[in-house]
Amino acid sequence: MEAVKLSRIVMELTPELYPFLREDELNCEIVLRNGMDALVTEDVLEIVQHSISEYQKDAFIQ
Repeated sequence: MEAVKLSRIVMELTPELYPFLREDELNCEIVLRNGMDALVTEDVLEIVQHSISEYQKDAFIQ
């Protein structure tokens, strides 16, 4: 197991997504069962999607 910030995951595998994420999303810790070496692009997209939805869960639309 390895804990890393989402920013590191994004910068190493999908840097084009970096500008679209907020600072609080980028700073969240992600625990990877098999470490960074086992990640592929599809995994990163799923992690990013879940992270965004977690941060929007309590958001209010005005």
